Amino acid sequence: MTITDFIALDVETANSDFASICSIGLVHFRGGEIFKSLTILVDPEDDFSPANIAIHGIKPEDVAGRPTMAAVFPVIGNALRDTAIIHHSPFDRTALARAATKYGADGLPCFWLDSLQVARRTWDSFASNGGYGLKNLASSFGIEFRHHDAAEDARAAGLIVTRAIADTKISLQSWIDDIGYESRSEPRPRPINKKSDWKRHAQEGNSDGPLFGETIVFTGALSIARDRAAQMASAAGCRVADSISKKITILVVGDQDLRLTKGQEKSSKHRKAEAMIADGVSIRIVRESDFVMMVG
Repeated sequence: MTITDFIALDVETANSDFASICSIGLVHFRGGEIFKSLTILVDPEDDFSPANIAIHGIKPEDVAGRPTMAAVFPVIGNALRDTAIIHHSPFDRTALARAATKYGADGLPCFWLDSLQVARRTWDSFASNGGYGLKNLASSFGIEFRHHDAAEDARAAGLIVTRAIADTKISLQSWIDDIGYESRSEPRPRPINKKSDWKRHAQEGNSDGPLFGETIVFTGALSIARDRAAQMASAAGCRVADSISKKITILVVGDQDLRLTKGQEKSSKHRKAEAMIADGVSIRIVRESDFVMMVG
């Protein structure tokens, strides 16, 4: 089943215990547009800390008489079955897993995609320009929202993903296949692609190196350790980046991965680079063995 629509989700908690969910925001996106929005107030059966109340404004009296997560899980589990869930940072996914464990519930039968991770792979400029927090990203893209209102945060996360899909030409399904999580009977979601190559390797290049001025990104299964490849590139003068952008001039792909013909088997970096090349961006895609010869 190919996933095209999704539900953006955010939760707020009563205190520092991730299981103390007191609000859930759900925003349904259909065809890239907002279809409907829902906020569920929840009795966490726990104390509210002043610090958390100051963040989201929800007080014990606001949730008095509301359902607990024991009653909410079966309802949202049925609504979210086989659905893509967009959330910003691992907090929301973890909070729901913790609450499921607390109430002896199964995991939500859905697919998870973290908009923060999508943003990191789509726009590397935010690493040195305010970071990848929801507030900074939303402000940069002109998304107005009330921060720490669950439905508003969910809406912002969903809009960030639709923006990333438009900018990268990488489909929702491809993002999920590459960096998504899945949960079924177990409360804790599991990575769909356990071979994800994401790790920070960014570093500046040696100004005396023969490739000074080039900006390089690595993807796919390399025969040498990714740390070692980044060091080799840096010594040769390349600035090493972690994600694809218009500043990238070289994408190094594992020899075997470069021969793949099915688009779904290529990494998100590889697919994004190809889409950008089609749009006129000057990026050279080279295989690992050629890269070794270039820097050797």
